Amino acid sequence: MTAQEQGQAQARTQAQERSGAVAKAAGAGPVTAERSLGARLAQGVSGGLVRVFLLIVGLFWLMPTIGLLLSSLRTPQDMAADGWWKVLTEPSRLTFESYEQLLQNGDITGSLVNTALITVPATVLVVVIGSLAGYAFAWMEFPGRDWWFLGVVGLLVVPVQVALIPIAELFGKIGLFGSIVGVILFHVGFGLPFAVFLLRNFFAEIPKELLEAARLDGAGELRLFARVVMPLGGPAIASLGIFQFLWVWNDMLVALIFTDSGNQPITVALQTQVRQFGNNVDVLAPGAFISMVIPLVVFFAFQRQFVSGVMAGAVK
Repeated sequence: MTAQEQGQAQARTQAQERSGAVAKAAGAGPVTAERSLGARLAQGVSGGLVRVFLLIVGLFWLMPTIGLLLSSLRTPQDMAADGWWKVLTEPSRLTFESYEQLLQNGDITGSLVNTALITVPATVLVVVIGSLAGYAFAWMEFPGRDWWFLGVVGLLVVPVQVALIPIAELFGKIGLFGSIVGVILFHVGFGLPFAVFLLRNFFAEIPKELLEAARLDGAGELRLFARVVMPLGGPAIASLGIFQFLWVWNDMLVALIFTDSGNQPITVALQTQVRQFGNNVDVLAPGAFISMVIPLVVFFAFQRQFVSGVMAGAVK
């Protein structure tokens, strides 16, 4: 063994002695294999219990949806006789008869079309106008910008119920009361404050150097907005679109007041199917399930963008 190797071995021995002395002074004994195994088992059991608990909570949360789905696949006679859980033991009793009757109900099918005619334009207009306004409040200089933005933020606290009667009178004077256009304008007006607030705060976090570099390359405001800001703001815009779509699709109060019998969405049409002395379950169950499934499909289709927008807002 050379002198250099002897020196390295001596240094390692001294380092081990020092670490042992420190551990002894601190009162820490060596970690045994049994203790390490016990810690791993405890950690695994705790993680398994958490997963089981979350699974139980998820099942309880999905129970009404599962019950509605199974009820929509049963006949009215079966629903009157026993509960939907009987299908779990007798799956042969499942049938699509209620859905066939639903498709033959002109009021329900027409209301689904009306719901799409209301929801899609109201969502697109809020996203487009909110994006433009959010960019303007974040990166454009104009007189009273901060005061205008405070006014927009103040509109967030205005409840919908306060504006129902004044706007109904206004729409009646200009001929929009009872029409789909009036419902769209109402949803756009009450959706824009939140949209502007959300997107302005998100766009303000974009690095200023990136925008200045694009301006030096000759990009105008519209090109800068379309080529730089919109791609970077995709997660926030997707989150806003999901929120707006769900709010408008599931709305009943505004539609009940501002639509007439020929322009009712699915929420109002299902409410009108309730009979005086009982529920029209053969129409209500499949109609309610369809009206619930479409928002779920939209949410899961944009789930990745929604989570990205929420996480980005949390980090920022």
